Amino acid sequence: MKVDRAGRTAVASSGLLAACVGVVLFAFIGSSSSAAAPVELPRPSPAASVFEKIGTAKVTVTYSRPAVKGREIWGALVPWGQVWRLGANDATTLEISEDAKVAGRDLKAGADALFAIPAKGKWTIVVNAQAKQWGAYFRDAKKDVFSFDMTPTAGPHTEWLEFRLHPESAKSLRVEMAWEKLRVSFPVEVDVNGIVWKNLDAARAAAGPKDYVDFYQSARFARETGERKTEAMGWLDEGMKRGEMYAEAAPYLEKAVEASKKAGAPEEWRDGARKKLAEWAAQQNTKARKG
Repeated sequence: MKVDRAGRTAVASSGLLAACVGVVLFAFIGSSSSAAAPVELPRPSPAASVFEKIGTAKVTVTYSRPAVKGREIWGALVPWGQVWRLGANDATTLEISEDAKVAGRDLKAGADALFAIPAKGKWTIVVNAQAKQWGAYFRDAKKDVFSFDMTPTAGPHTEWLEFRLHPESAKSLRVEMAWEKLRVSFPVEVDVNGIVWKNLDAARAAAGPKDYVDFYQSARFARETGERKTEAMGWLDEGMKRGEMYAEAAPYLEKAVEASKKAGAPEEWRDGARKKLAEWAAQQNTKARKG
C-alpha cells in the first residue's frame, strides 16, 4: 500500500495544532484572572433543565444532552458496569426544594448529583451529595447518599438524551431518562400537606396583630384537605377579628349553610355556622357603634 506522505504530514500537523491550541488555552484561561471571559462556543451536548412542582415543592433536573449520532450506545459508548453521569459534561443534578422521598428513600432538600451504573437487565442509580462536579471522574463514593436499582425498559428512538418529569398524583412524580431506545425512571414523593401545614403554622406564629391572611389560608386549607377541621373555625374567626371583615365574609358562610343541606352535612354543623353568623353580626354592630 502506497502512503501519501503529504497527506500524512497534513494530518499530523492538524493534530499537533489542535493539541497546541488546547494546551495554550488551558494555560491562559487557568492562569489569567483579569482577562475578559472567553467567547462561549457551542457544545456538542447542549445544556438542558426541566422542572415540575409537586404541591409547593419544586423538582429540577439539570443535565447535558448527547446525541446518538448513529453510534452504539449501551455497552459501548456507555460501558456496562461503570459509573456514568447520566448525560454529558457536568454531572446530572437533581434538586428538590423540600425534603422528599426518592425511590422510597429519604432525601433532604437541596441539590445532589445523579449517577448510574448500567447493566443489561438492571441499573443502579446513585445519589451523591456533591452536586457540582465534572462527569463521574472525580466522584467520591463516601459522599453517596444512597443508591437503588431500577429495571430499564424499551421505548421509541430518542436521538438526544432527554429527562422528563411525569406527574403521577398530587404528591408524586416520576423522573424518566430516555436515550436511544432505552428508558429508566424512578419516583419522587413529597409530603405536600405536611409541608404546607408546617409553613402555615410558622406564618401564623409570626403574624403581627393586624395580619390576618395566614389565618384565612389555614382555614381554607383545612376545608380543602379535610384535615385539622376542629381548628379551622377558630382560625377563620381570628382572621375576621384581625381583618374586621365580618360583613364581607358573612354571605359566603350563609351560602355554605345552604349548600350543606344538599351535601348532606349534619344539622349540628349548620347550627354552629348560624351561631357563628350571629357572633359576626354582633361584632359588626359593635364595630359600627364605635365608628
